[in-house]
Amino acid sequence: MFEAALLARAEALVAAYAAAHRRIATAESCTGGLVAGLLTAVPGSSAVLERGFVTYSNAAKSEAIGVPADLVVAHGAVSAPVARAMAEGALAASRADVAVAITGIAGPGGGGAEKPVGLVHFGLAAAGRPVLHRERRYGDPGRGEIRLLAVAEALDLLERALDA
Repeated sequence: MFEAALLARAEALVAAYAAAHRRIATAESCTGGLVAGLLTAVPGSSAVLERGFVTYSNAAKSEAIGVPADLVVAHGAVSAPVARAMAEGALAASRADVAVAITGIAGPGGGGAEKPVGLVHFGLAAAGRPVLHRERRYGDPGRGEIRLLAVAEALDLLERALDA
C-alpha cells in the first residue's frame, strides 16, 4: 500500500517516539488520514499514535479541532493560519505531545492563481514550543503524488519535532 521508503521512515519514527515515550496526533485534510494510516501500518504504533483527525470539510476543522470559522473565512482552508490552528487544535483535543496538520489542494481541480493545485500547508504543534509552519508547492504531478509528498513532509516535521 505504501512505498517501502515511506514505510521504513514510519517504522523508524514509531520506534523513536516509543523510546522517547512521546505520542503523536494528526489533523489531516487533503491527505485524508494517510499519515495516520501509514503510522498504524507499523506494529507497535498504538504506543505512539494517540489519535488522528480527518478534518476534510471546513465544518470538521471547526467542530473537531476548534479551528475558528472566521479564520477559515478570512484566509481560506488552505493557508498558514489554518494549518497552525489545526495543529494547535489537534494537540489541545488529544493527549498527544506533538500534533502535525496538513491542508492543501491535491487536485486535479480546486486550484487558482494564488492557491494552485499542489499547494500544501503544514503545521506542527508541541507543548511549550511555537507552532511551526511549512508551505510546499509541489506543482501538479497528480493527486496521488501530491498526497504522498505531503505525507513525506509530515514525517519530516515529526522527525524534526523529536530532535527538538
